[in-house]
Amino acid sequence: MSAITPQEFNKRSFIYHKLTANEYIEIADSALAVQSAQEQVGNSGLSDLSNLLRTGFRGLNAADHLRSADLPVPAKPNQVEVSANGELVLRLSQKEFWILANPNAQRAGHANIDKILAANTPKQQCFPLYCQDSHAWMLLSGKHLSHIMAKLCGVDLSIAAFPVGSIAQTSAARVNVIVVHHQFNAQSCFSLLCDSAAAEYLWDCLLDAMQEFGGKEVGILAASNVA
Repeated sequence: MSAITPQEFNKRSFIYHKLTANEYIEIADSALAVQSAQEQVGNSGLSDLSNLLRTGFRGLNAADHLRSADLPVPAKPNQVEVSANGELVLRLSQKEFWILANPNAQRAGHANIDKILAANTPKQQCFPLYCQDSHAWMLLSGKHLSHIMAKLCGVDLSIAAFPVGSIAQTSAARVNVIVVHHQFNAQSCFSLLCDSAAAEYLWDCLLDAMQEFGGKEVGILAASNVA
């Protein structure tokens, strides 16, 4: 890995200046934090994935467009499925879908979403969404996921009420947020997507909520190794 910094790129994370990372890799013409200065973490970790590729589609033919790109289509709104290449396909309503890149694929410099976009032109009544720029993406990993979120969110996100494959469109710390329960390297985690304008505030709120559980910022390489 080369010694690069976010400041070397025109494209940067919404919270890049808050990160304590001391190692980055180049991803999609930007710098992705892969190792934090606080890598020794107890029970939970928070990673910034805002620079990973994502896109979305909305319209009557959005589901057909995903199928033409060999992507799975969740059966109902507020569900997520994982593609054969590890992308997360979110169904936020009957006609709206978001696609989040596989962090492992991005780590290797592979961007399957670029291929999806290049090879498939949306059909009529299927319109692209620009969630890459409108929303930040954070990954909460390790133990105590629901307990951490309970300090910020009134919705029950325990495993019984919110199993893997579920999505909650709710509010956390008074910020509108999409919470996605999925697995990363076979471990349960929450992806959180919020308006880019609120990214710094939500990042600070999450770190504060995690202190009780020994949680800290971690790079993506350590996100699946949190105890």
